[in-house]
Amino acid sequence: MKSMIIIRLAGLLATLALGSARAAAPGLKAGAAAVDVSPQEFPLNMPGGFSANMAEGCHDPLHARALVLDDGVTALGIVVVDNLGVTREVCDEAKALAAQRCALKPEHVLVCATHTHSAPASNSTNGPAPAVAYRKLLVAGIAEALVRAHAALRPAAIGVAAQPLPEEVFNRRWYLKPGKMPLNPFGKMDQVKMNPGTSPDVLDRPAGPTDPDVTILDVQEAKGRRPLALLANYSLHYVGATPRGKVSADYFGEFARLMPSRVGGDTNFVAMMSNGTSGDINNIPFLVTRPPREPFEQIRIVAGKAADAAWLARRKIEKHATSAKLGMVQRELTLRLRRPTTEQLAEARAVLAVKGQAEQEKLPRLAEHYARNVVAAADRKEDTLSVQLQALRIGDFAICAIPFEVFAEIGLDLKRRSPFPRTMVISEANARHGYLPTPAQHKLGGYETWLGTNKVQEDASDLITAQLLEMLKELAKL
Repeated sequence: MKSMIIIRLAGLLATLALGSARAAAPGLKAGAAAVDVSPQEFPLNMPGGFSANMAEGCHDPLHARALVLDDGVTALGIVVVDNLGVTREVCDEAKALAAQRCALKPEHVLVCATHTHSAPASNSTNGPAPAVAYRKLLVAGIAEALVRAHAALRPAAIGVAAQPLPEEVFNRRWYLKPGKMPLNPFGKMDQVKMNPGTSPDVLDRPAGPTDPDVTILDVQEAKGRRPLALLANYSLHYVGATPRGKVSADYFGEFARLMPSRVGGDTNFVAMMSNGTSGDINNIPFLVTRPPREPFEQIRIVAGKAADAAWLARRKIEKHATSAKLGMVQRELTLRLRRPTTEQLAEARAVLAVKGQAEQEKLPRLAEHYARNVVAAADRKEDTLSVQLQALRIGDFAICAIPFEVFAEIGLDLKRRSPFPRTMVISEANARHGYLPTPAQHKLGGYETWLGTNKVQEDASDLITAQLLEMLKELAKL
């Protein structure tokens, strides 16, 4: 009898100990921070076009916005930076700097650019002093955002949802009506044209789909449910029409400014909008003539609608989870760099040999620019490019990070085939390597496929998709 009592008592004590251990087990923690990375010295060139676009000041601030998540075993960092495309060198340097100051592993940090076209270059190591100074500011700002977000870690709860916003995304590659296709800069005829205008007499049909969803990861404090952070993703390239000569974060920054009012967040709340798969998507409503807008007006319109969509998505979340398994898989994929054929190189050199304004004006538009790109591609010493891919797991939610301007159909395919219930695909992540069309889109030609805007093998999207799906499957087994 006495032995039975001892056994039952031991069992009770073991159960209490197990319950206590479970109660003490760390739940999910999250921290967020935003650091102003607006340039302090001018003038600065804002890349993204075919000619110099000099900034003399700031219209609205640029930020590095960071979210850090920690499940007690793994800590992940995500940074969204208002920039055209943060280079691999800057990303790696900032990650290493942050890792020296807080418990974040560089291989567990994602740094992505919004792709605003009104921000300075990210990697000027020589040249004008303002550009060199900006690189240093950017590296320090990305690292500081991560460090502050890590220092702000607290018990948190997360939820994921999406809300469609189809009326602001348009595929910009179009088939034209017979006889309406102009020669491309190489003197050839493409099957589709980027940004062909809005005339119904010219336009036939778009060459690809759009991804209409605003997907969100909503983060709240575990106790009291105070809004802590919100990571959004929308497959819209950028809006543009910013004030001339002024730095701007475009609709990405305006979205972040508006979101606190949508969710009741205080001054510590951090919202961030990442760029989805928008390599062939913009904000031009083809076949419709939009009324004239003042500078920044269309940005405000799009940002307001995106903020509303994020709010509607947030309302769909039935319950925020206070625990979530975290994981990240990072891999390097080697891709072949494209080389011009002997014929293409000869044609490019012939274009560059044309002299005299009258003769040059007979060439197709931008012929000299792309001829120089062809020669540069032929002169490359490297035959391959190593690109960094990342897949993140946050509970039942996944993120794919790709260092290209990714076509919408690639993102849609990844979302459809992912083993996770919901997946976000982020472009311009950890580097910027140009456009990523599908092999089928390569056959159609057009701006995004030309040698100079696209530099890797034509089946690169298939290789990247296959690699990411493997990585997602690996994460699903954790």
